Amino acid sequence: MRKVIAAINMTLDGVCDHTVGIVDENLHQHYSDLVNNAGVMLYGRTTYQLMQFWQTLLTNPSDKKSMNDFAFSIDKIEKVIFSNTLKETGWDTAKIANRPLEETIIELKQQAGQDILIGSRSLIIQLLNSNLIDEFQICIHPIVEGKGLRLFDQIKDWIIFKLIKTKTLNSGVTIMYYEPSSERTTNR
Repeated sequence: MRKVIAAINMTLDGVCDHTVGIVDENLHQHYSDLVNNAGVMLYGRTTYQLMQFWQTLLTNPSDKKSMNDFAFSIDKIEKVIFSNTLKETGWDTAKIANRPLEETIIELKQQAGQDILIGSRSLIIQLLNSNLIDEFQICIHPIVEGKGLRLFDQIKDWIIFKLIKTKTLNSGVTIMYYEPSSERTTNR
């Protein structure tokens, strides 16, 4: 059965913003490896539209190999977009979901193939609340942003995680790999 992996960037103060962070060759390589080992990536509309930037590097490459490698990785992976407003994706490897998120995840998990990546805050929150994430990778940037969208502000119940490994990049960015514990509580 395929595993659902949520992967997202966050600052020390919990801000989740794809435009804030220490972005370098090592971070691009980390995410290229993650995407290359997955079979499908699920996005919400906002994050998907941010990720469309990478299409520009396919025709107008950067002078940084790591950026071009990530652009190639993100281009080739199948993408499923959850949006009520998008009519077209503008990307050959992307399609708009035709069913609700939970139904889509349950069906994808039953299929053979590589893991399912979740890269949007809104989808991660929904899947955490539905107990449908098998691994959670939080890439913590050693930055205090002070303002912005908090990653965990809409979680319904406590979720207890087990740390399975960490990876620290030269920039000080730390990726923490967690598995949700079977223990959940509604006590707050």
